[in-house]
Amino acid sequence: MQVHVVKSKIHRVKVTGADLNYIGSITIDEDLMDAANIIQGEKVQIVNNNNGERLETYAIPGPRGSGEITLNGAAARKVAKGDVLILITYAMMDIEEAKKFKPALVFPNEADNTLT
Repeated sequence: MQVHVVKSKIHRVKVTGADLNYIGSITIDEDLMDAANIIQGEKVQIVNNNNGERLETYAIPGPRGSGEITLNGAAARKVAKGDVLILITYAMMDIEEAKKFKPALVFPNEADNTLT
């Protein structure tokens, strides 16, 4: 049997931008992606603490050290600049592996989304 488990989580980052005219995705500071073990193109669940929205899209890297968290395309309608988000990725694995697995949990600086 396989189960879905949390692979990584970036907890409480602020939206820095929303670009409705972009093709789609979420742009995430590449330092945050590395810390959370998120790869380019990976499916990301987005939970908006401000309005309760939950959506899925895919990750694209933003400039390192920028703290960028930009929702692109239709997802831009689900956030406002300054909203606080939780970003989550999941993995499928055998149940015994899942019992031992430790997800990457990242708690950025809430002022600027950086790892400092």
